[in-house]
Amino acid sequence: MADRPAKPDREALLAELDALSATATSADGAVSLSVNTDGVLTRLQLTDAVSRMSPSEIADAVLRTYVEAQRDSAKRTGQLLAPLGTGGYLMDRLRWRVQFEPAPVPVAAPAAPAAPGPTPGQDGKVLKDRSSDAPAAAPASGPVADDDWYDKGMRFDKAW
Repeated sequence: MADRPAKPDREALLAELDALSATATSADGAVSLSVNTDGVLTRLQLTDAVSRMSPSEIADAVLRTYVEAQRDSAKRTGQLLAPLGTGGYLMDRLRWRVQFEPAPVPVAAPAAPAAPGPTPGQDGKVLKDRSSDAPAAAPASGPVADDDWYDKGMRFDKAW
């Protein structure tokens, strides 16, 4: 009979997974963050360097740093769970997290402030301009009788 590798101690494994934290810092040092074993953000630190960045550059730096930390977390979690087997949904998700690459975020020049009024859709059309409509009347105070809603008595639906 072949010797099987010993199963890891469940409590010790859970404690290691619970304590796992992966930290990443952007190349310029503007963003530093940590994630837990599930890849959930647990710490975010921005330096004064972000004051010289546009909002889209900050978002891109945070996203790329977050992905880096998630990759490290997924690799380390996979290493801890490897003695239990490398197949199954959880290991597939860890492999996906390691390979994930976010789409590049285009950095655009700051746009001029928009003129007040309706914002056109992607095709340039405004569906309905309500900017000059009078404000809606305030609803009546107090309870509203059911008769206002159900003129034929109580509504009954067999699906209920």
